[in-house]
Amino acid sequence: MKYYADLRSYIEALDAMGDIMHVHREVDGDFEPSAITRRSYEMQSPAPLFHQVAGVATGFRLFGAPASLSSRSEMPYARVAMSLGLAPESTGPQIVEALSAARFRPGIPPVRVSSAEALCHENILQGDEASLDRFPIPFAHVKDGGRYANTWGTLIVKTPDGEWVNWSIARVMKVDGKRVVGLIVPSQHIGQIWTQWVARGEPMPYALVQGPAPAISCVSGIPIPAHADEADYIGVLAGEPVPVVKAVSVDLNVPATAEIVIEGHVSVTRDCMEDPYGEYGGYLGEGSSAQPTFHVETITHRHDPIWPMSITGRPVDESHTLWAMGLAADALTHLREAGLPVKTVWIPEDSTVHWLLVVMPQEWRETLPGVNSEALAQRVGEVLFNTDAMVFIPKVYVVDDDFDPTNLREVVWALSTRVHPVGRRAIFEEQRVIRLPQCYDEEEYIVGKGAKVVFDTLQSKRHLHASFEQGYLQDVQQRVIDNWR
Repeated sequence: MKYYADLRSYIEALDAMGDIMHVHREVDGDFEPSAITRRSYEMQSPAPLFHQVAGVATGFRLFGAPASLSSRSEMPYARVAMSLGLAPESTGPQIVEALSAARFRPGIPPVRVSSAEALCHENILQGDEASLDRFPIPFAHVKDGGRYANTWGTLIVKTPDGEWVNWSIARVMKVDGKRVVGLIVPSQHIGQIWTQWVARGEPMPYALVQGPAPAISCVSGIPIPAHADEADYIGVLAGEPVPVVKAVSVDLNVPATAEIVIEGHVSVTRDCMEDPYGEYGGYLGEGSSAQPTFHVETITHRHDPIWPMSITGRPVDESHTLWAMGLAADALTHLREAGLPVKTVWIPEDSTVHWLLVVMPQEWRETLPGVNSEALAQRVGEVLFNTDAMVFIPKVYVVDDDFDPTNLREVVWALSTRVHPVGRRAIFEEQRVIRLPQCYDEEEYIVGKGAKVVFDTLQSKRHLHASFEQGYLQDVQQRVIDNWR
């Protein structure tokens, strides 16, 4: 296992295993990089690295699909695993276990380095020079409201009293060279912190970090408890402190090895229209909403900087790998803390974060005497639907561990044959609903309430599979394998 302390060493490692597609010809600065990245997701090809983008200075590069499925079919989750310092052959459930386990270990706080030591301070732009117009920011989708200046970068903010520092990912749309507008949801951590600054009548200082160490991008996009510092959690995953440097113009620490850091303040009102944007559910966006303006005051960057991007849409992209694993780890943590003997939790990539599988071991009834499967499904829903992260997931399936939850073919087989047409489910009415999940009616989005469900698919008696592994005696299987051509 190896932890990659900056984006470039991670790209080099992917390149060494054949998982980088170098695009040396010039691509346009509008849609072509995004279209190539989107096709790379759908073909599960190597991640594209664009060396020449029209309209920007020579040396400025774009990097697409940083944490999607690997082109190496024998290690599909290698990009996520390597980003987090895990072995590239790690399975999805192993990654989920690692993310959950790290929450129970003491955090490792970041360490401050000097500006002279910080790679992100190789170039410092202020005043008129600090303009986003000099960077390669393409349109993500044809129907988007503008160029999205953040799809895989980390937003850093802190409470006015400095007690809570939050690193997160939120989409941010470019308005012009000196302004961007970001989606700030009040219930999310960045929204909670912005609300504190609004109450004081002061603009919130922020830093938008592009291309930090891959683990920083990954952890910024997954749920951890409120008031916990992502930097400390990343230190646990890395096994070492994250090096940070004081920002040039705001009172924030930023990752010292980042490619690009944008600094400024966020308005105290929702004074700019943001949206539409093609989201993780797989549909092009419609409509817009008023959101706060992020004013650009200072930009620092490495020589020949690399701007990473995630072009969300139909599966599979970073929303369906890294973010889904983070949500699964959060659910696993809460279920185990509630005393439920869960083997693992998994969100199939192709469900676009609309399904969550709670996998129970064969002996769960011995661990929970007197509890039947219907009562277990009810308890699972009571635990999960009281957590913030589950606002995104409308359907939960409690399943046996006799199939591979990461194999979509096996998932479809198991759910098709074990979900009762009308019964064996726990329905939870009046649950919190936001617009990102695609399965609700407009009336439900307006009131912010809707139903969620836990399907009980547990077998009262385990049935043998009509498969090669379970349908034949061991000596017959071995003879077939030995003579296979």
